[in-house]
Amino acid sequence: MAVASAPGAIMGRMVDQSAWVQMTQDNPGHSAAYVQRFRTMARQGADLGGEARLVDALLPRRARVLDAGCGPGRVGGRLAAAGHDVVGVDVDPVLIAAAEEDHPGPRWLVGDLAELDLPAGGVAAGFDAIVCAGNVMTFLAPSTRVPVLERLRAHVAPDGRAAIGFGAGRGYVFDDFLADARTGGWTPDLLLATWDLRPFTPSSDFLVAVLRPA
Repeated sequence: MAVASAPGAIMGRMVDQSAWVQMTQDNPGHSAAYVQRFRTMARQGADLGGEARLVDALLPRRARVLDAGCGPGRVGGRLAAAGHDVVGVDVDPVLIAAAEEDHPGPRWLVGDLAELDLPAGGVAAGFDAIVCAGNVMTFLAPSTRVPVLERLRAHVAPDGRAAIGFGAGRGYVFDDFLADARTGGWTPDLLLATWDLRPFTPSSDFLVAVLRPA
């Protein structure tokens, strides 16, 4: 995943390019269309808050939350509105600009999750929760999956948790993800099939993994 050069970017060495970066290079209008899609859904009254509700239920008030792969801020923005201290990071500067415009309040940063080092930029680690929604894990270059999980582990509090969700059929088998999570320093607390707490089964086509540090 390449690191975008932009004000506030969390810089690191170049790593393998993600599917998202490839899409934005192939189609320069992709990110703007993605932003507009969710703005339209919000205007139409679509329920876009399921991920935030689950994470909020895990936390006391005024907790610190890292929104990893935050996109245009729909999850982190809702968590901030619920009273949490939110930092969002995404590789795409177009999405970060939309997050700043639509959800002022949290700190939104351009950066590569595989090279994430918030303390180097003056942002303390020790987050009470990390949320990684929107199929972010499936957009990563395969070689960066474990490094991303390791970097997230390095940023969570000892008693914190991560909620990571993505769908099947996107090139990342659930069992492989769980094995990578263990390699990255995590252990599962709870496996769900949806963000609204439906139980995970072998036939589930979506996984929400609530993880804690191993």
